[in-house]
Amino acid sequence: MITVVGTGTGVPPAEDVLGAAELVVGGRRHLDAVRLPSGAEQVVLGPLAPALDRIEAYVAKQAPVVVLASGDPGFFGIVRVLAERFGAGLLDIRPGVSSVAAAFARAGLTWDDAVVVSAHGREPRTAVNVCRAYPKVAVLTGPGAGPAELGAALLHSDRVLVVASALGDPERERVERVTPPEAASRDWGTAVSVVLCLDKARFPAGVVRTVAGPGVGPDRWALDEGEFAHRDSMITKFEVRALALARLGPRLGDLVWDVGAGSGSVAVECARLGAAVVAVEKTGDGVERIRANAAAHGVDLQVLHGSAPGVLSELDDPDAVFVGGGGGDLPDIVTACARRARRTVVVAMAALDRVPAVREALTAAGFSCDGVLLQSSRLAPLPGDVTRLAATNPVFLLWGVRPQVPQAPQVPNDIKGVAQ
Repeated sequence: MITVVGTGTGVPPAEDVLGAAELVVGGRRHLDAVRLPSGAEQVVLGPLAPALDRIEAYVAKQAPVVVLASGDPGFFGIVRVLAERFGAGLLDIRPGVSSVAAAFARAGLTWDDAVVVSAHGREPRTAVNVCRAYPKVAVLTGPGAGPAELGAALLHSDRVLVVASALGDPERERVERVTPPEAASRDWGTAVSVVLCLDKARFPAGVVRTVAGPGVGPDRWALDEGEFAHRDSMITKFEVRALALARLGPRLGDLVWDVGAGSGSVAVECARLGAAVVAVEKTGDGVERIRANAAAHGVDLQVLHGSAPGVLSELDDPDAVFVGGGGGDLPDIVTACARRARRTVVVAMAALDRVPAVREALTAAGFSCDGVLLQSSRLAPLPGDVTRLAATNPVFLLWGVRPQVPQAPQVPNDIKGVAQ
């Protein structure tokens, strides 16, 4: 039997659990914090692979093993790795309080409506994009993805960061509220347990929750044009928006650019579906209109006032891009977007003459390219209680998809990366 004990933010492990162990595995700080049986072998983590092999040797002779982990080892923790290697039936899991639960408790907040994302041993971009998109996020930190990096990525946001360090340690525990610039300017060391990223202005009020997490997604998309403020019908029509959203595939953890955003209808819809979004617009009145539409739909966007492609150099690389404007600069804009998009670029055009150049820009960047001409006719009433079909302007929609290289699954190589 392998007994997995969560420590650090909860109750210390019972003496009888440790007293019977012939092998005790854990981080140095975990091992130093408990009384170990004199005859037990100790394995300090370190890389996981040698420790797992040592555990296997003791399991083979049916000797009791104790693994010490942080907080709740079933929450982004070592339980996953142990269960895959030895089977869930061989595990006796005794969870402590997770660092996320402890951090929210120290902050005096509920967390059934929070999004939790791990940045330990991973690129921080997913954590950053989740923080941009949602008002209540907990980030499990790691080297290169701590408070300073999060603060630097969120410099222009209204977020507050709650940095929780050494949770459960009565002498070293610290919980600090800082702005993103303050977080970016400090060296936080290695004791940070978790960072809460909060936008209290968007906390839901008076909501009785049924499902934990950020909440269910929108009940509909491709919203009617009348649900957005726009100028002289200069808005991506809902039929076009529906297919564009299908090809963009905006989701939690993604960053989407809406270039030539106009009213921001595509940007708002992508944000409603969970993505972080930057809307790029060159006109001042357009910028204000986008902000008003985002506020009306309860989403947070970064709105960048400037002309593409030049202004795009200020932005992080996107997962997906929608280009809805550009005029004569459209091929150059699409080229700039395609060079940096990780997954897909979708372009809407009314002019037939621009289709070949856009297609060439996408294929030259290594994308596979496809597209359609969208023509729709809507039901429209006529006098006498009869109905006609009113044709909307035809629109070309082209999309480029970057070929994906299959990635081998990665196994975390130390307990700090899998037990928070």
